[in-house]
Amino acid sequence: MTSSPTTTSIEGRPAVSHHRPALAILALAVGGFTIGTTEFMTMGVLPEIARGVEVSVPSAGHVISAYALGVVVGVPILAFFGAALPRRGMLVGLMAAYAVFNLLSAVAPTYEVLTVARFLDGLPHGAYFGVASLVAASLVVPERRGRAVASVMLGLSVANVVGVPLATFLGQQVGWRSTYLLGGLLALATAAMVLAVVPSIPGDSGASGRKEAREFFGSLQVWLTMAVGAVGFGGMFAVYSYIAKTVTVVGGLERGTVPFFVLALGLGMVVGTWAAGELAAWSVYRSLLLAGVGGIALMLVYYAAAPHGWLLLPVAFLVTAAGSVLVVNLQLRLMDVAGNAVTLGAAMNHAALNIANALGAWLGGLVIAGGHGYRAPALVGAGLAAVGTAILVVSALTHRRTTSRVTSRA
Repeated sequence: MTSSPTTTSIEGRPAVSHHRPALAILALAVGGFTIGTTEFMTMGVLPEIARGVEVSVPSAGHVISAYALGVVVGVPILAFFGAALPRRGMLVGLMAAYAVFNLLSAVAPTYEVLTVARFLDGLPHGAYFGVASLVAASLVVPERRGRAVASVMLGLSVANVVGVPLATFLGQQVGWRSTYLLGGLLALATAAMVLAVVPSIPGDSGASGRKEAREFFGSLQVWLTMAVGAVGFGGMFAVYSYIAKTVTVVGGLERGTVPFFVLALGLGMVVGTWAAGELAAWSVYRSLLLAGVGGIALMLVYYAAAPHGWLLLPVAFLVTAAGSVLVVNLQLRLMDVAGNAVTLGAAMNHAALNIANALGAWLGGLVIAGGHGYRAPALVGAGLAAVGTAILVVSALTHRRTTSRVTSRA
């Protein structure tokens, strides 16, 4: 007895028929794991990189910024030119490019070449997650769309628990170049898996980059949704970036306890991403509101718990759990408000999140440099979460007003 294929529609085109959606989504999630491992492992081997290319640790930190800049630049460019391309072929191409630039990073002879290589490696990041989200959503029935997108994002979360620690250990034992070699091999494996089990899905033949960009960037709801991510998600990075010093300097714990807190942050991402898929089936907007309000409260609790050592551990877990609920549901909302510009809508969330990364870390460092201590970034995080939540409310009110106006005219 054979099972019926999953049949759904996407972007108004004929439905996709696929007998093994779970296997295809797993392949897409492996890509998320690859990107998550590669993005965050640099932080774990930064001292080794600095020694290897003969620069200071702060200067070596610029390769992290170069990657984030690549993500922000790459999303609109690749989505602009890739809207009409077949989805599977684009995913394979993006992962192949990711592999090449990781391998270039592994053999980079100088700091300058490494910085350029990391920038180039960031270019496919957001476009991959955007296209993978569209493909995953097309493989399941509409009510399971949130779970499918969350499953792709789950790969990134699992990377913080498994991939990053292992890659960091490898880099410390074998050398930092081995971490980028690992990233390249994982990317090649992902490309092969996608080619083998993800069905062929055509691009939007009627799409043009210029048309998509005009519709996408001309939408107020798009800008408001991206602002929620760029500001509201910055709070998590404000505390994540300084977790080690918070644990040791403020909490009074030994340096050896820091990995347990990093693990808690990673586990929070995994649980939060899973929960996000379940909550999305309930309501995307309410899930975002819950994550925003919860984020404000958790940042304040984080500030209060920081001097009490191990009491901070469960709070750190909950902070990243709430942040992950925000990320997945922002992805879904941006896909919804993008109109026909679905490729840009699915991908631009990751540009906004990388802006949040830079903003949160920068503001957190600013208050520390101002003499307010390592607890202060939590207050910055609460403020950013509050602003992000306020923007979300404005977005909802604007949407309701626009809908009422259209309904009254009809």
